Amino acid sequence: MVSLPPSPFDRDRRNRRTMIGMAGIGLAMLGLGFASVPLYRIFCEQTGFGGTTRRAAADVQVREAVGHKMSIRFDSNVAPGMPWQFHPERPTATVTIGARSMAIFVAKNMSDKPVTGTASFNVTPTQAGAHFTKIQCFCFTQQTLQPGEQVRMPVIYYVDPQILEDSDNRDTQQITLSYTFYPVEQDKKPS
Repeated sequence: MVSLPPSPFDRDRRNRRTMIGMAGIGLAMLGLGFASVPLYRIFCEQTGFGGTTRRAAADVQVREAVGHKMSIRFDSNVAPGMPWQFHPERPTATVTIGARSMAIFVAKNMSDKPVTGTASFNVTPTQAGAHFTKIQCFCFTQQTLQPGEQVRMPVIYYVDPQILEDSDNRDTQQITLSYTFYPVEQDKKPS
């Protein structure tokens, strides 16, 4: 049997299908690129990856692990160029695992103009992030301080009792909650 060479019509159809397939792959990769940041954030919040904490609603019910305590250390920083003083009222607290606790951080604008800041945060050891849950935090929104203004900012949190059953956290005796405030660039109005 003699095989005939493909007709130009067949070749064009295959080339068109290949081109459509490649364009579809390109569009899928572009969409994945745009979705990667929110997907990564969700992944970190759900797993505690990289010391990311969890977030819970104010009405969440958690059972206290009576007799199980943990030390929480609070760390505060400001980025270079941020004209604020920022520190925790108390550098450490001993909390009952599963009990709601509150820490207060104090920020003061040392400049002569309003400054808006946003806080990034993490937890160490990083594997404990999956068990550190915030209910309320100044880090959820931007903060604007007027010249010379000083504010007390609460963080309401708990350490999930599941940390006691997590083999990666078996030896965890202290968790450090660290914040860094960064200035937020305000939209410049046209002159």
